[in-house]
Amino acid sequence: MKTYQCVICGFVYDEAKGLPDDGIAPETPWVDVPEGWVCPECGAEKSDFEEMAG
Repeated sequence: MKTYQCVICGFVYDEAKGLPDDGIAPETPWVDVPEGWVCPECGAEKSDFEEMAG
């Protein structure tokens, strides 16, 4: 599983954990996160996230 970080605020999306409060189940791959989803911390778009080196 990979992690992705918001380049605006630093929020990290962890595929292993998902975001259950946003309706994204654990182990949801980044590609399956809906395009309309936004960063829960700053409202940035999905395109403002970068894959983190693992």
